[in-house]
Amino acid sequence: MSKKKVALIGSNGQLGTDIVKVFTKDKFFALIPLAHQDIEISDANSIKKVLNQINPHIIINTAAYNKVDEGEFDPQKAFLINGLPNKYLGQYCEEKNIVFTYISTDYVFGLDKKREKPYKESDCPGPINAYGISKLAGEHFTSYTCSKYFIIRSSGLFGTAGSKGKGGNFVELMLSLAKEKDHVRVVNDQIVSPTYTLDLAKQIFKLIKTDAFGLYHATAQGQCSWYEFAKEIFALTKTKVKLEPVSSAEFPTPAKRAHFSALKNENLKKLGIDIMRNWQEGLQDYLKEKGYR
Repeated sequence: MSKKKVALIGSNGQLGTDIVKVFTKDKFFALIPLAHQDIEISDANSIKKVLNQINPHIIINTAAYNKVDEGEFDPQKAFLINGLPNKYLGQYCEEKNIVFTYISTDYVFGLDKKREKPYKESDCPGPINAYGISKLAGEHFTSYTCSKYFIIRSSGLFGTAGSKGKGGNFVELMLSLAKEKDHVRVVNDQIVSPTYTLDLAKQIFKLIKTDAFGLYHATAQGQCSWYEFAKEIFALTKTKVKLEPVSSAEFPTPAKRAHFSALKNENLKKLGIDIMRNWQEGLQDYLKEKGYR
């Protein structure tokens, strides 16, 4: 059996790096990693030129503009990277009859201020910042241009490669702040499902082996506030620091954040292939891999 060729856009990013690790161990797929220097996804001609040379069976787009606060001042840039390229990629996939996989985010939610239970795929999105709106636009471009697609929403990503756009991730930020200060303040009224990117990469691998196209949530099991996440990071690494919970009102940011954006992997469960672990287990493995434990 010949291997299915997978073109991975954003291969050197936080999630992309772990997808490379997972996919290259398998005999089912032949992975072709594409970083920014290899393909310009905001240019339809670049997409055609590069992908025509590869002739992939599947495209996975992990590339994203994820500077959430900066997106409020430059929404055009957010749409140029998170929105429009998925129209070009979706159209290309439809024309060639190949599978398109777009990685989205919990930031497509937030408008429901009274929310207390995890969002399912059937819940109506309502983003509250430019970044979330641009990612939702990417979802819509994907679903209307292409018939064979996977849209995968995740949340609070942390991986060993760190986010290129953010210069790390929340775990690294907390450990760095603890070294610099004896007092760290973290918001306790934003609830998420922090997700280890290696776990997410394994879930994507399992999902795209199927032809059950559509929208999926793929986050770690369980939920916590950023404060509770920080508390667990410091406990597992035996970091001595004073950690203070604060409200979002005390910690204003240019982009609004959802008070609750935990996701439920309902559609993966229906398929019987939800392999996502509890967020604490993912964190433990991340800290071991980074040498903190």
